[in-house]
Amino acid sequence: MSDCIFCKIVAGQLPCSKVYEDDELLAFHDIHPFARVHVLIIPKRHIETLADCLPEHEKLLGSMLLLAPRLAVEHGLDTGFKTLINTGRDGGQEVFHLHVHVFGGGNPVDRN
Repeated sequence: MSDCIFCKIVAGQLPCSKVYEDDELLAFHDIHPFARVHVLIIPKRHIETLADCLPEHEKLLGSMLLLAPRLAVEHGLDTGFKTLINTGRDGGQEVFHLHVHVFGGGNPVDRN
């Protein structure tokens, strides 16, 4: 989608602070973190919301959720973390490209 910020990140048109990438997924630090560690996991393929997922997305969704604890531990969240998927406008979704938030570790710190 030409106006989707996450699609632009996947295409390399916008920068991100990448922490993981494979053929299907990209993970990067959130630019407006809720916590000291706040990573977003997105599919490279545009899917607007979790509600738009179909049975053929099962493997992709599993890959996203299995990546979450790995990234949490790699970022020092050995004792626990939160995951969040906002779905739809009333569910708090701001960017309409499926994404999983992985966060924890107390208040955010300035990465600059």
